[in-house]
Amino acid sequence: MKLDGQVAVVTGGGRNIGEAVARLLAQEGARVAIIDMDKPRGERVAKEIAAGGRDAAAFVADVSKSAEVASTVEAIVKRFGRIDILVNNVAISDNKNILDISEEEWDRVMAVTLKGPFLMGQRVAKQMVAQGSGGKIVNIGSTSGFRGRSRAIAYSTAKGGVVNLTRSMAVQLAPHNIRVNAISPNKTGSPVGKDDFDPTRPVKNLVNRPGQPIETAQAVLFLVSDESSFIVGANLFVDGGVMAMEMQ
Repeated sequence: MKLDGQVAVVTGGGRNIGEAVARLLAQEGARVAIIDMDKPRGERVAKEIAAGGRDAAAFVADVSKSAEVASTVEAIVKRFGRIDILVNNVAISDNKNILDISEEEWDRVMAVTLKGPFLMGQRVAKQMVAQGSGGKIVNIGSTSGFRGRSRAIAYSTAKGGVVNLTRSMAVQLAPHNIRVNAISPNKTGSPVGKDDFDPTRPVKNLVNRPGQPIETAQAVLFLVSDESSFIVGANLFVDGGVMAMEMQ
């Protein structure tokens, strides 16, 4: 197995992409800590992974709050002994136009979607440095971070920030043998913050279908495995070719 004995932390691990990532990393031998604000949802995934013979535990935390991040990372280390992998997946969207969004809505999206990966990345990186054996961090971005949109102005801005957060983290953590990369999906699984997935919804990409969460999870697995040992500070589009297309 590619991740045998390693400990992985997945934020937003109770549904959609985060759930698929948690399950796949566990299948590849990782012990998995699932962070989700929805306690029953996170616990369901952890219990199902454990029922399959893998080690997993659920934790509840608001990743936009530094005190909760600190106490959760401490609890994870107490439970598993170390952290080798962090997948910053959790995000929320506003689905608003600049003329409609409130300051409070803007602040909340930015706090969870951009500040969250910073706080988690900072705290977990400190743990990895203390361990002295390096690690891998993958930030989940979005094609929304590379284009203007008619709605979701805060989300697009936050995901744009995730791109350069990833690059800066990669540069600053490389001396500690911590590899940082990002993945940018497009229309994968259910929309951000929603549970319902409509596989027939129309999409414009080169494969003419929505993405499946497992497809992003497989890309995450690649970036946290030794197969990607020479890839640092990169952004991998898992988007069905959307970013290769002329805007229509």
